[in-house]
Amino acid sequence: MKTIQELQDITTQIRRDIVRMVHAAQSGHPGGSLGCAEFFTALYFNIMDYDPSDFRMDGIGEDVFILSNGHVSPVFYSTMARAGIFEVAELNTFRKINSRLQGHPATEEGLPGIRVASGSLGQGLSVAAGLALSKKLNNDDKIVYALLGDGELEEGQNWEAIMFAAHNKIDNLIVTVDFNQQQIDGSTVDIMGFNDLTDKFKVFGWEVLEMNGNNIQDVLDTMNKAKSKLGNGKPIVLIMTTEMGHGVDFMMGSHEWHGIAPNDEQLRSALAQNKETLGDYPLLETI
Repeated sequence: MKTIQELQDITTQIRRDIVRMVHAAQSGHPGGSLGCAEFFTALYFNIMDYDPSDFRMDGIGEDVFILSNGHVSPVFYSTMARAGIFEVAELNTFRKINSRLQGHPATEEGLPGIRVASGSLGQGLSVAAGLALSKKLNNDDKIVYALLGDGELEEGQNWEAIMFAAHNKIDNLIVTVDFNQQQIDGSTVDIMGFNDLTDKFKVFGWEVLEMNGNNIQDVLDTMNKAKSKLGNGKPIVLIMTTEMGHGVDFMMGSHEWHGIAPNDEQLRSALAQNKETLGDYPLLETI
């Protein structure tokens, strides 16, 4: 288990990885990735029960994670590499031809840690619910985790999966919604307001908790609380408030950084705001 300071240091390193990867490729999605850095760090370094050195596609006997909003692949890849699932140096290949680190995670390249392709939004919860139900039917007492975007909840398939999980009492499932209230075209409130997500999930039969996704202590405390509520006949959802682009001042809170890359000057500024902590690697020798 990592200390809070160690987790904060890892989070800083992951943010450095994100901006360097997207800058080097001049393509990718930095905003949502930066906002979820604390969540991924807590999940992979303190919360999940898994062996990073022995990835098995079936996930039997270990906790598994499903990323539904696959465009935040930079934070996903960085976290897995820093956790030891694959070599950190491979992050240099992000979005390059024939790379295993495609813009949206895919399975055909055989990258350890990836169990489902995610890019078409709205599908990850269905996969996670099926995996969790399979674990229950096979008396596997491990947990299935999933991350969804709030804009992604505009996809109707999510609500079918939400009903399915509650109806089947899939109570080994912990879903987190990244509630940054931004999507590619603007604010989620302006595009298709959700009203109260907490009430919606409760009405659908879910146990609901809320947390500040940019406070690592709150993420740890809330996720551990969620684990304590498993096995009570209800799936669990965490409404995680985050800030788009958190940690980089010129990106914070703006939907415009959903899917564009920083230029050289912006990269320098972003790195200066996230000081090196674990020994960075040179994605660009000139930086």
